Amino acid sequence: MLYYALIFLVVAIIAGVLGFGGIAGASAGIAQILFFLFLAFLVISLIAGLMRRT
Repeated sequence: MLYYALIFLVVAIIAGVLGFGGIAGASAGIAQILFFLFLAFLVISLIAGLMRRT
C-alpha cells in the first residue's frame, strides 16, 4: 500500500512540473490518504501484536 502512495506522489510531482495542476492536486491527495491509511493499519497491527503476546 505504501508503494501506491509513493507512485501517486511521483505522479503528482511530475504533473506539477509539467503544469497539470488538477492532476497534481488529485494525485497528491490520493497519496496523502493512502499514506495515512497505511499508517493507521501499521498502528492497529502493532497494537494487535502486543495484545496477542499478553
